[in-house]
Amino acid sequence: MKVYDWEMADDIETKEDVYAFLEAAFEKNNLETLLDVLGAIARSKGMAAIARETGLNRESLYKSFSREGNPSFDTVAKVLDTLGFQLSIKQKVSA
Repeated sequence: MKVYDWEMADDIETKEDVYAFLEAAFEKNNLETLLDVLGAIARSKGMAAIARETGLNRESLYKSFSREGNPSFDTVAKVLDTLGFQLSIKQKVSA
């Protein structure tokens, strides 16, 4: 059996894809998952372009969204804004 590495960024092409991946990441309620997804989205759109639009350093963005990264809230918010999204909060629905 062959095992292939999957690059999430290869499957993110449209704004709808971006939204679906972000929504799934937020539903997991896990910071590591969210950062993985944001990094993949940024790579899919071109890290250099994201860096230009956010005013952040490209290498810093790669590091921030790596497994060892720890981006600031400001960095996450700027990347989301550049992608056309914003953070919001909603009340959890109890079962």
